[in-house]
Amino acid sequence: MAAAAVRHADEHFAQMLRDALATKDDPAEAVAALAWVVAEYLRDSGWQDGYPITATALETLGRIPDIQQAVEEAFERWRGLVAEKFQHAGIAEQDARDLAHTVISTLEGAELAAQVSRSAEPMAIAGRQAIAGRHLSRLVNTYR
Repeated sequence: MAAAAVRHADEHFAQMLRDALATKDDPAEAVAALAWVVAEYLRDSGWQDGYPITATALETLGRIPDIQQAVEEAFERWRGLVAEKFQHAGIAEQDARDLAHTVISTLEGAELAAQVSRSAEPMAIAGRQAIAGRHLSRLVNTYR
């Protein structure tokens, strides 16, 4: 049951990733848009409707192989979607994969911090751009 919940969250977030990344041709702008979409989603839910991937992974680490595999597959899919966007923009494959790791990890961390504090401060929406997105987009631009 928990593995199915992880797969459902994976599919939902993967679609959110695809949609957000498709809104901008520029990969740095696409990452900023993605951070904004995640921040809006969390804010609109009262900072409660995040994705159970991280919590589930930590709670079941090493004890339930089916869940661990589902979590690994989810993170791999998300990183793959982001890396693909970067590669299409001309960023070298290994750099794109490394950057994708950073993007997903940063967004997951910001999401967790926002949920725990039950506030927008960790994602600090300013205007139409989340701080996490602004800094990630600067990072992406250093690779172009």
